[in-house]
Amino acid sequence: MSTSTSFSTAPARGMRDLLPKETALRDWAIISLVKTYEQYGFTRIDTPAIENIAQLKGSEGGENLSLIFEILKRGDKLEKALSENSTDQKKLIAELSDLGLRFDLTVPLVRFFAHNQAQLPYPFKSIQIGSVWRAESPQAGRYRQFTQCDIDVFGIKSEIAEMELIQATAQALLNLGFEKFTVRINDRRILTALVASCNFAEDQFNNVFIQIDKLDKIGLQGVKKELLANGHANEAVEKICSLLDNLAQNATDKTLHKNEIATALLSRLPANCDKEAIMALDNVITAISKAAADRYAIVFDPTLVRGMGYYTGQIFEIVTAGAAHSVAGGGRYDKMVGKYSGRDVPACGFSIGFERIVSILMEKEQSTKTELSKIAVIFDQDRDHLTEVFLKANTLRADDKCISLLPKKKDMRKQIDSLIAEGFNGYAIYHPEKEGLDVKAF
Repeated sequence: MSTSTSFSTAPARGMRDLLPKETALRDWAIISLVKTYEQYGFTRIDTPAIENIAQLKGSEGGENLSLIFEILKRGDKLEKALSENSTDQKKLIAELSDLGLRFDLTVPLVRFFAHNQAQLPYPFKSIQIGSVWRAESPQAGRYRQFTQCDIDVFGIKSEIAEMELIQATAQALLNLGFEKFTVRINDRRILTALVASCNFAEDQFNNVFIQIDKLDKIGLQGVKKELLANGHANEAVEKICSLLDNLAQNATDKTLHKNEIATALLSRLPANCDKEAIMALDNVITAISKAAADRYAIVFDPTLVRGMGYYTGQIFEIVTAGAAHSVAGGGRYDKMVGKYSGRDVPACGFSIGFERIVSILMEKEQSTKTELSKIAVIFDQDRDHLTEVFLKANTLRADDKCISLLPKKKDMRKQIDSLIAEGFNGYAIYHPEKEGLDVKAF
């Protein structure tokens, strides 16, 4: 009787295998993104997948803090934690882990900068592309492991950093074939002033932000209902809803030229709004509008919140037709480096939702063909001299071609059709009597 164990061949729940076609598309997209970002002076770095759990949990990562994949202590440390027999379950769980998988790239980047800043140029502009992990319920388009693609600037306190981040990200999307997308922009200082002007208590601000963030999904009446259900005063709720409605009407005012909409909206903000923040926001909108040259748009959106608690200034997202969610997002986080080094450093970043853009490109069947010719050398593995086949194929490779050695199949017509489908440009059949290989193009 067999004692072998039967295992499922499916990947772990929330994970996925990537087939050659999608892998090729992802590689092509990464090459394009990095090339674009390097044109704006960004340089690529990398950080570990694993970080100290205390750093991850102390990062103001919003709801992601409850989605960390924690790693158990090992050996004696684990045995000691288990032997303490704590009756406090939360305390016991906390003592069992000391490391965790990163849930985004920003927290590791800030730690990286604080640790390596003596060896880095200042200001510092980085590119970081890598996997992140979140222990959430898997569903269509949402995985427990996925790739993020970030650019960040350290050491520039003026809005020129936001201008470069937005323009570089927009250009990167244009180079990938995206068109007529929209950059939504707001400022956490303005958002805070809006809520404060409506007489919400300061300790209620985060809850109010969460409800406002749902505006595009549940509408103004839905937000009003949620705010009241969360126990906020009726007068404060009426004020914030009226203010948001007023700003929304200005955003769709057909009598205003699109370049005047932002100015009209900004002029209707409460008197308690930070004037410097308003001026900086206006500067970014003006600069990006001119740089966009009608290829994409930028709009002031007072309802934009962004989920992370570490944002301190401007925040932005990119939305595009055909995507249910934003395809990029980011903002300024000037206080994060200080948590590690004791000295605040101006910092700002923009992250492309790599999985979302790849999904859209897959649906569009984006071509990933390169200038490198892809040739199949077909041979008879039962008859031909394999060393000679190998050496002749190498002569073609020397001409800067992609050469793949493939055994001949019984149905040659089907094999050629398959090669065409795989993106080959031609093929050559090995003949021992010939000195070279005659390539036939498709």
